[in-house]
Amino acid sequence: QVPLVESGGGSVQAGGSLRLSCAASLSTYSQRCMGWFRQAPGSGREGVASINSDGITTYGDSVKGRFTISRDNDKNNLYLQMDSLNPEDTAMYICAARSLYSTRCAHDIPFNLWGQGTQVTVSS
Repeated sequence: QVPLVESGGGSVQAGGSLRLSCAASLSTYSQRCMGWFRQAPGSGREGVASINSDGITTYGDSVKGRFTISRDNDKNNLYLQMDSLNPEDTAMYICAARSLYSTRCAHDIPFNLWGQGTQVTVSS
């Protein structure tokens, strides 16, 4: 069973919105730091947002004020609401988890477990 499965990607025009979901098959999901990353063709992986077990969030500068990360610990789901999308947001969006006993949670630190990603394409 794949532990992290993303959905909700697609094509949208600039200014539009999308909501990504990540279904986590992890018995310890509620205790883990979770995050969203993205990778555009020819570019490295970029941390988008993170959320810890208490719901505290961090965001990359390029998405702050436009994207919102959230989690549902009863359903083992992670979400990324993306508003005011622009073509520079085009990328593969990947759900990730840190190891269970991690003490830090932020979008700019290493994560241990990765999903396969869902493609987001924003046209101008």
